[in-house]
Amino acid sequence: MTGRARRRANRARAIFAGAALLCAAAFVALGIWQVERRAWKHALIAAVESRVHAAPVPAPGPATWPGISADGDAYRHVRATGRFRHDRETLVQAVTDLGSGYWVLTPLETPDFTLLVNRGFVPAERKDRATRASGNPSGTVTVSGLLRVSEPGGAFLRSNDPANRRWYSRDVPAIAGAQALGPTAPYFIDADGTANPGGFPVGGLTVLRFADNHLQYALTWFALALLSLAAACYVLRSPAPHRPLPA
Repeated sequence: MTGRARRRANRARAIFAGAALLCAAAFVALGIWQVERRAWKHALIAAVESRVHAAPVPAPGPATWPGISADGDAYRHVRATGRFRHDRETLVQAVTDLGSGYWVLTPLETPDFTLLVNRGFVPAERKDRATRASGNPSGTVTVSGLLRVSEPGGAFLRSNDPANRRWYSRDVPAIAGAQALGPTAPYFIDADGTANPGGFPVGGLTVLRFADNHLQYALTWFALALLSLAAACYVLRSPAPHRPLPA
């Protein structure tokens, strides 16, 4: 191999090794990020477990709305007292352990503000409010359940269509605007499993499952980092190829 070819080969080896080292550094950073995400997820799960099983507290009023967040308030056990506006309920498409159908979101007017209550699930044949009239209480009621943050926009590949009353997510501001509600809390309440007369809506169906694959992802990134380091070491330590000189 000529000196020029040898220099070219060495340069290519250095470039490959440098790229492998950069990849290793990136994979290590991703692995560390997943470890940090795992710690955050475990803290969140512990906080949610604590909130769910705590005694219910009054639903947050207007003074606290700006500070409400998913990390700090989601799944908090709350209660509220007021009157349902059944004439302004909103049906949101849902798939549950009971099958496909709708969530029934009904405004609850308290003395100070309005909030949306996800009263529970109804199958398609109970979509019409008249088919479950016995489950729509009049007068003052107290509702307890879990605080949930708004779900803006819609579902995957399906946007909410307020004009045609097609809802795929529980988007509180959009629903409040479409129903011309007054000052409305920026969250909704998933009602607990207290049975309604007639059996519908069915409450207490909040899903409390959190994906926790961060350790698996972290190990994958760290393994890729080791492979990248091994590739860099192999290239740097292997001798440059020699070609026999022509006779």
